[in-house]
Amino acid sequence: MQHRTRPHRTRPHRTTAALAALAATAAVALTLSGCSTGSSAGTGSSEGSAISAERCKENKAAGPITYLSGYQYQSSASILEYIAADQLGYFKDLCLDVTLKPGSGDTAQNTKLLASGQATVSAVAEQDLIQARANGIDITGISSYSNAGLDILMTNKDITKLPQLDGKVVGHKGYVPASVRAMMEKAGVEWDSLTLVKEGYDPSVLPRKQNGLEALTGFVSNEPNLLKAAGDDVTVWQPVDYGIPSSIGAMAVNPAFAKAHPTAVEDVLRAALHAYDFCSSSAAKTKQCVGYAAKLSGATYDEAQNAKIWTTETKVIADNPTPGQPLGGIDPENVSKLVDMLHQFDIVKTSVTADDAKRWFTNEYIDAITKDGETVWPAP
Repeated sequence: MQHRTRPHRTRPHRTTAALAALAATAAVALTLSGCSTGSSAGTGSSEGSAISAERCKENKAAGPITYLSGYQYQSSASILEYIAADQLGYFKDLCLDVTLKPGSGDTAQNTKLLASGQATVSAVAEQDLIQARANGIDITGISSYSNAGLDILMTNKDITKLPQLDGKVVGHKGYVPASVRAMMEKAGVEWDSLTLVKEGYDPSVLPRKQNGLEALTGFVSNEPNLLKAAGDDVTVWQPVDYGIPSSIGAMAVNPAFAKAHPTAVEDVLRAALHAYDFCSSSAAKTKQCVGYAAKLSGATYDEAQNAKIWTTETKVIADNPTPGQPLGGIDPENVSKLVDMLHQFDIVKTSVTADDAKRWFTNEYIDAITKDGETVWPAP
């Protein structure tokens, strides 16, 4: 049996409510029509209040900017802070005309919409950007919050070492993420001994050991929280603990837009990072920000679960700061390690080098808005 990691993967964290709504919303999200938010939510912000008149004029000249989320309006890093920046009026404060659009979870679709200019900025993991560029899709990475990732492996408590999975059944959502496979192999798991089975989005199959299941892939901020709430205790294995590269909260931009309007790109990130600090500053502020996402999403939105998603992801980010970078800065060495991992599993051709990939990312926009490791607010 040949086990291959699938390129351009779909990576949503689906709650039960989100799954019920997906069929009705995905097509709309993919065409980017009829699902924008309004302007800032009556916060009292005044246009240009956090920016000079000259810079305000430059940002206005950029025209409409479309932000495309990774998956709906889930309260993940790279999504919730952009919603909050809009609703708190931070974009308006910087003279930015930003419209929010919910992505369907299809990373490949997001990269194509971004390259074509139908989206201006979008959440795209560093690994996914490398895959997109290797396939001729022209986008540029402009920020990332951590070299840690969201992909994890879960086991029941009787598994205390990963090699105990040899010969066992491992569930996944269509493929085993490259970082999870790399972790397992580094830990000494005999990969070809595993029976890999596709499971749905109900994590209770693991504690029930449905179909002989001994392990299940998932996302650190989703399934473990759902299982804990149901009273099921599992062990979470994170690739970052094994030195496996990944990313959280990474963002990409349409290169033509970035070249024409660099101050607008800087200030989109500035507003988002300012909102990230706001939403992370207290439980009350987190609840406020999740409430903004809930209003955009409708009655099925699970605010309690989404608050857990945000607090879990921001804790992973805080626990795994990017070496030598402020929040938002990209680690070039992480990019190199990702290329090596993608080569290892034949996800990108060996002709794609680490030097190639490093040129597909830039810290120029984060550097321009950061001083002494902190986001500069208001803008110069």
